[in-house]
Amino acid sequence: MNGIKHRREKIGLTQIELAIALHVKQASVSRWENGESMPSADKLPEIAKVLNCRIEDLYANKNA
Repeated sequence: MNGIKHRREKIGLTQIELAIALHVKQASVSRWENGESMPSADKLPEIAKVLNCRIEDLYANKNA
C-alpha cells in the first residue's frame, strides 16, 4: 500500500510516529508500505484518520 507511505511522508510523519498513533509496531507499518502485508480492514479507517485522507487514498499510486 504505497499510498500509506506517500501520505505519511506528505504530512511529515515517521514510521515510528505513525505506528505509535495506530498502536501497532513500526515493523507493521514497514510491511504495509513495502507490500509485504496489508493492514486489517478494521484498521483502515483509523489509518485514514491519522493520515488525514480517505481510505481510497491509501490504495492510490503515489504518482496518480
